[in-house]
Amino acid sequence: MFGSGSLDEAQHTSRSWRIHDIAKDFRLLDVWALPTPGGPDDFQRLVRLMATFDPAETSPVVRALFAIRWTIGRALGLDRRETGLGTRVPSLRDRLPADLADTPTDFDTHLFTPLYVTDDEFALEIANQTVHGVMHVGWVPDETGGHRGQMAVLVRPNGALGVAYLAAIAPFRHVVVYPLMMRDIGRAWRQSIAGARR
Repeated sequence: MFGSGSLDEAQHTSRSWRIHDIAKDFRLLDVWALPTPGGPDDFQRLVRLMATFDPAETSPVVRALFAIRWTIGRALGLDRRETGLGTRVPSLRDRLPADLADTPTDFDTHLFTPLYVTDDEFALEIANQTVHGVMHVGWVPDETGGHRGQMAVLVRPNGALGVAYLAAIAPFRHVVVYPLMMRDIGRAWRQSIAGARR
């Protein structure tokens, strides 16, 4: 999948990301190498791609899984407004130091709410009845002398329901959702590079 794959947690925890101080009480769930090879100055291209990427609009299998998830969410009230950011849980924006709070977050995103962006980090958050989650995207040197994206997912489960939910979706996440998402992120990345060269 063009350089994508699951990574050891140390690939995230050993780096001096700003998110470590902001989400201290969150658990690291997954770390993935993104199939987005580039140079040191290509991170803002990845920020734009990840801000607008909608996993529910990728492969038919992932779309089907998301459709099932939204249907269950509506039936059980998991995604009601009062279960989200600023209601059930405060936004992590309340924890940001001044230099990060001033970074632009006016991205047209789908599922997530942007937190901050730096020269090599982009963080977004989401909350519902089951979890408060963070998607962290970083730009790291790779083994070929270039750079690539790296995605980490951090979560704070909402009690027993959240723990059970994460356990239930784990097989789908690792075997189906992430691999297909990586394929589509890689395709979108190559298209953005090709478009820039025209």
